[in-house]
Amino acid sequence: MSEQKTAERILLQGSEACVRGALAAGCQFYAGYPITPATEIMELMSRRLPPAGGVFIQMEDEIASMGAIIGASLGGMKAMTATSGPGFSLMQEHISFAAMAEVPCVIVNVMRGGPSTGLPTRPAQGDVMQARWGSHGDHPMLVVAPSSAYEFFDLTVKAFNLAERYRSPVIVLADEIVAHTRETVILPPLEELEIENRPRPTVPPEWYSPYQDPGTGVPPMAAFGEGYRFHVTGLMHDINGYPTQRPDETEELMMRLFHKVSKDFHLLQWYDAYFDADAEIMVIAYGSVARSALKAVKMAREKGLPVGLLKLKMIWPFMRRTVERYLDSSRKVLVAEANMGQLSREVKRVNQGKCDVLTLNRIDGQMLTPDQILERVEEALS
Repeated sequence: MSEQKTAERILLQGSEACVRGALAAGCQFYAGYPITPATEIMELMSRRLPPAGGVFIQMEDEIASMGAIIGASLGGMKAMTATSGPGFSLMQEHISFAAMAEVPCVIVNVMRGGPSTGLPTRPAQGDVMQARWGSHGDHPMLVVAPSSAYEFFDLTVKAFNLAERYRSPVIVLADEIVAHTRETVILPPLEELEIENRPRPTVPPEWYSPYQDPGTGVPPMAAFGEGYRFHVTGLMHDINGYPTQRPDETEELMMRLFHKVSKDFHLLQWYDAYFDADAEIMVIAYGSVARSALKAVKMAREKGLPVGLLKLKMIWPFMRRTVERYLDSSRKVLVAEANMGQLSREVKRVNQGKCDVLTLNRIDGQMLTPDQILERVEEALS
């Protein structure tokens, strides 16, 4: 990929912005299977990744796609795949494996209407809880949600950084509207981007323990083929990667998996707030719904209504401390989302009677409009 020395103003589809973000972050390997509405990401990667020195493979299905990017990451490459709801469901077992084996990788899920094959060409936000809890077992999950083409670029870069920083799978949770909308984007010079790489071992191969905590919670990661022979398994394992059932070792592993992320919760409060200084009612939204919500809030302000917006860009881990701050300062909160109320359950869980939590949901495959959100806000304030 040629170095972009100056800011670039360009018309981009969200999917293309995602691809540009992946390449800017140093993605070297893509494996995937076509699925609406994420196919454009795969098509663009097939054209742009090989000239940039990377490897593109179309796999036979989404299960194989996840297996391939895990293998590529273990080989030292930054790796990515993209899918939508049905494919995301198929990937869950391998996502769980990546979490246990601490294999960095990025999974883009462009959400569509479900369940099952549902509404392949229509938007939805029904995979929020699956992104967190779809894989079995206890482990942390990192999930970001873009609401625009620029954020699809920016959060894809950041997703790779998170994957490398924490040795973890990271999910970019977009939706059909975000992926297919074309809009003018100003991309920063590539040299100005902060790019992170996984911690590498500093000891000779014979001293290397692939899962020993160096004090940060994130063990250094050698690549297969570099002379560091080590064992990788989805089983509970000791610091050398070999299966164990010793309670002290299994508990230590699980606590470290959570602590490596939880110690940085204060760094993972990724959001934008609008008109919040004097807001009596705060709208909470993410993804494409946040775009409609911002328009609705501006319309409300033109009418003199004290309304603000909290746009979440980090979905998991749930940004409890940020949400609680607005629950404390608002009379009411309205959670708007294109599902039956998945994130609103988290808001209600942490609310603990601080204020009224209202919901606005749409599940017919159509976008939540600014007028619908404004009408619900006016209702709440009446």
